[in-house]
Amino acid sequence: MAASTDIHTQTAENEDRILRFWTPILLRTILVVAAVILIFGLILMTSKPDFYVGRFHAAQAHQFAEKESFPELVALAVQGDPHSVMTLGLYVLTLVPLARVAFSFLLFLKERDYAYIGFTAYVLTGLIVGMLLGRMG
Repeated sequence: MAASTDIHTQTAENEDRILRFWTPILLRTILVVAAVILIFGLILMTSKPDFYVGRFHAAQAHQFAEKESFPELVALAVQGDPHSVMTLGLYVLTLVPLARVAFSFLLFLKERDYAYIGFTAYVLTGLIVGMLLGRMG
């Protein structure tokens, strides 16, 4: 009976250690990837300054560009469009708080801390709905 309890305790400690160890690594990795994409987009922006001047003048005339779908955005980014690269970098950057809350949710779920499960589920839902509404709106 004691051996079973020890194995259960060790498994719980390993799961907890994995969550606490890998969460910061994953968050830092996402942050670094977003920074690299954004820096690459900034470098591309310097190669096409007329594009942003034209968009600025169009925005002053209340002529806004249409939103691209996500596959179009990726295709344009692959072709080297600086606006699409910057937008993708910002999308990746928004994953940092989302991943942080998702990992917290998993940690509280594992610990069966129901109050914090409810709080983090509420925040996670708000983040996801906010991202979806921001994309649609």
